This record gives sequence, structure tokens and C-alpha cells, in this order.
Amino acid sequence: MQRFIILFVFEIGLLTSANAQDTINSPLHKKNIFTLAFYKQPGKDSMVDIVDGVYRVFKVNKFREKNDAINKAYLTLIPTVEYSLVTGMAAAVKTSYIFANVPGVQNNSTIFAELKYTQNKQVVAQWVTNIWSKNGKYNFNSNWAYLKFPQKDFGLGSKSSSDLFDQLDYSYIKMHQSILKKIAPNLYFGPGLNIDYRWRISDSTTMRKPLNGFSQYGLTNNSNSTGFLLNLLYDTRVNNVSPVANSNYFNLSYRNNVSFLGSDQNWQSIIIDYRKYLPFPKGSKNIFAFWTYNQITLKGKPPYLDLPSTANDTYNNFGRGYVQGRFRGDKLLFAESEYRFGITENGFIGGVFFANVQSLSAQKGQPLQGVLPGYGLGLRIKFNKYSNTSVALDYGFGQGGSKGLFMNLGEVF
Repeated sequence: MQRFIILFVFEIGLLTSANAQDTINSPLHKKNIFTLAFYKQPGKDSMVDIVDGVYRVFKVNKFREKNDAINKAYLTLIPTVEYSLVTGMAAAVKTSYIFANVPGVQNNSTIFAELKYTQNKQVVAQWVTNIWSKNGKYNFNSNWAYLKFPQKDFGLGSKSSSDLFDQLDYSYIKMHQSILKKIAPNLYFGPGLNIDYRWRISDSTTMRKPLNGFSQYGLTNNSNSTGFLLNLLYDTRVNNVSPVANSNYFNLSYRNNVSFLGSDQNWQSIIIDYRKYLPFPKGSKNIFAFWTYNQITLKGKPPYLDLPSTANDTYNNFGRGYVQGRFRGDKLLFAESEYRFGITENGFIGGVFFANVQSLSAQKGQPLQGVLPGYGLGLRIKFNKYSNTSVALDYGFGQGGSKGLFMNLGEVF
């Protein structure tokens, strides 16, 4: 695991950053990537990132001054080798693209894309956008993905055992799209359409299967959930890659899946996603961040793999300390807090401490089955200071000996 982190930091030669700055003479070329984290640049800009380190290693005479406003578009492209509990080792390309500020809009539009092939023969291709129109009149967001995804499934509820699992395999197309209209400052409302289609679903496990899992719920070879959305959004984050203090995010999403659109079943659900960011201590750049993500089936019976599960949010992030999909059920409640702090004065390296809890019900009408804690710590390495994009490397611990490394491009939430 330590070798992975070192390898990742030194993949600097593959970084592409779409920006150009004025060339000046700098006395810092005797510095190198090893000392990058411990000193400031000259002049009024003290922030440094990986590109500054590359310039100094290769003696490029460019001074890269950071402004508060994003006046240009910035691309961060990272080919990497990574590890996670659900994938094992993986080769991946991750990209984030932040648009320049749009007139009349405080929020930055973003695109995130990922292509990954894993040790467990999984294929992941994802495209996520959050686009703001001129003067903030409309918000367009999408989450499109293709997955070929063999994975362990441990059954329903908070009390499932990690020693009993189904070895599932399936292919998956996700097409989630919403269009929201501004109805008040930072407040948006609008419709959407979600399509979740899986095919060639199989279970190769014959022994040590979950007591209450895929077979008991209702095994099917294919599943289709297609439904209308109604979204209420409140978002004061200027940059959703790295939200600043005193910003807020709230999204209430109601989904109604109907058979006349092709859905296998008529079923309804709701997602409540709230995040808040506070400076601590007051006036510092350190942030206490809070997140609650709750998904509840209101009516009907969703396909098994559409039930709420650990890390089934947009970026598969919540529930650090547990493997993706570790817990699954009819209702899922989740809450997390994270303290983000600087380690080096120039912003190159930061750190986090985090703790979370989740709870699920196994079947419709059943109560929640206790609380599942997770906790850990991590590093933040600044890859692009203009878009404030960092690589997040976290190590999390969960109940029953669960533990592992978790990686993200940008903050986890």
C-alpha cells in the first residue's frame, strides 16, 4: 500500500494542466520535487502544486500565480495505478475539467470522466457533468456510465456477514439526466429521467451464501428501472471539486419508476443529500465538513441491485471503511463528518480525519438494524492549484475488521 502511494505521487510526468502563465526568472530552480511541499513561491502567490514541482525539476522558467477567480478552463488528467477494496489493483485514467467562470454565475461548471480496468476483471466508464447556464438560469447535470462489474454481494440489512456472499456478475448501463430551472437565488427545481439497465446477471456461488440475499429476494437475469425525477436543489458551492467554508448543498430527489417506460416494476424512492462546510477555527482555511445521504424506498419492490447500498452515490464515495456494496437494504441512512486541514503552509499537502455511520433495513416494513461506524484519516496532494483539485488518499476502518485504501480526484464530498 505504501508503494502505491509513492508511485502515485511520482506520476507527475503524465499530468496535463491546461494553463499558460508568463515566464519569469526564478531563483527556486535548485529546489526539487522533494522539497516542494515545504516552501512558498516568491511574490504574492504562495500556493504550489505538482506542476510547480515539475517546472522546478526541469528548470522551466515560469511563475504560476493563482487568482481567486477561475478565468480559464482547467483540465486535470491523471493516468494511474490504484487500489480499492472492490476492484483490487486497477489501471485508470481520471479526468476533471473545470470551466471558466460564466457571467452572472458563482458556481463553476465541471465535468468528471473515468475509465478503469481492474484486477477483478471489472470495466468502469463514467461521465458526470454539472453545467450552469449563463446568469445561472438553468442547471444541467448528468451521470452516464457503463460497467462490467463482477463483485461480492453480502445480502440484505446491517447485520449481514462478510464471510457469506454471492459472487455476482453483470453488465450495467446508467443514464441519469436532469434539467433544473432557477426559482430563487441558489435554488433550483426541475425534472429528470433515470435509466438503470442490467443484463447477464449471474451468481456463481454455490456455498456459504448469504442467509437473506439475491436468491431470496428474487433472482433475475435482467433488470430495468426507468423513472421520472423531480429535483429540488440548493447549492452555494462555488467549486464542487473542493467546496470552501460557509457553503451549503441540498438535493431532494423523488424518483417514480413506471412500467410504461420499460421499468420492470412500478416503484418509488427518495434521496435526501445535504452537505455543509464550516471554518474551524473561525477565520482559518481549515474546514469541518458534514454530509448526510439518505435513500428510502417509498413504494413497490425495486430490482435487487437497485436497492440502496454502501457507496451508491454519484461518485461511489460514502461509507469509507467498507467495500462498495458491503451493505444493502430497503432503506439506508448515512452521516459523515470530516475535518480538513493544511499540513504545509503553501497548500501542497493537506490532511483529513473522518468518521461516518450508516444504518439499513433489510426488507420493506422492517426497522433499521443498528449503526455501522467507519473512520480514518488521509492525505490531500495538490495537483492543480487553479481549479483547487487535489488527489485524496484515505485509509478507512470499519466494523468487523473491514479496512482499506480509498482514492478520489477532488474532495470526497
